[in-house]
Amino acid sequence: MARAPTNANKAAYLFLAPFLVVFAVFTLYPLVLSGVLAVQQTHGPDHARFVGLDNFIGLATDPLFHKALGNTIIYTLGSLLIQLPLALGLAMLLNQPSLRGRWFYRLIFFSPQLMGLVFVAMLAALVFEKRAGLLNQALQWALDGWLDPETAFPWMAVLDGVTWLDFPWLQSFVMPALILVSLWMYIGYNMVYFLAALQSIDKSLVEACAVDGAGPVTRFFAVTVPSIRPVASFVVLLSLIGSLQLFELPYILLDQTAGPQNRGLTIVMYLYQSGFEAGDLGYASAIGWVLALMLVALALGQVFIMRREER
Repeated sequence: MARAPTNANKAAYLFLAPFLVVFAVFTLYPLVLSGVLAVQQTHGPDHARFVGLDNFIGLATDPLFHKALGNTIIYTLGSLLIQLPLALGLAMLLNQPSLRGRWFYRLIFFSPQLMGLVFVAMLAALVFEKRAGLLNQALQWALDGWLDPETAFPWMAVLDGVTWLDFPWLQSFVMPALILVSLWMYIGYNMVYFLAALQSIDKSLVEACAVDGAGPVTRFFAVTVPSIRPVASFVVLLSLIGSLQLFELPYILLDQTAGPQNRGLTIVMYLYQSGFEAGDLGYASAIGWVLALMLVALALGQVFIMRREER
């Protein structure tokens, strides 16, 4: 027979009640509603009809969704393969005891996180602007007379007769521009995690490895990498989730569009366009569920890999 709840149990339920109410209203209810919407076709909030799995089947043959998925994967790979190694390199550099003013460099690299993403996007629009943009001005100063855009990118027909001052970052090189902005925005953020991991390494292991005659490269792979692996896995997971949810940066940078030929279209931006511009909340919910399943699959895959390596 079940026992009646004690006063202690009643107090626990009382303290849990605010969280349970907030969770039910702002998480559980929207989750259930999005699942219902995903099997419907909607035209505004008052017109909906059941379509079953047609929304998900439509995504499989939707060229715009494929474009958004491809752009998002390119951005994600740029974040993982460029941003994280640079963040680790900066962390290793700032972890050197002989480096003076380390606190100042840490502040400089982390400072972009103190600004909002919308402000960063507005600032990046000025950086990538033609003629007056800071980046094109720097490229013109550094490469004028030595390398022209046509030589550097012979496969880009749009660069015929274009100078570095008119280099079309936000017209033909949207994803590289977004990756450059994300480097400036997040490299210091990830550097802080790596720096904390490096400072927690047992120095006796490093010293023992050095006594055995191991060089810097050997010490890095034999001691540093295994020691920071849990933090590195966490940073990789954060980068994956953040990259796949990319929205504000291209939306503001491209003036609330996806750019020419949808070169800046991402999965979340396509979700926004489908739900709030086209009015089909059912199709947008299907996109959201596909994205959620991708994130869950990546998280579970990483957990599986970590557990397998720990055996």
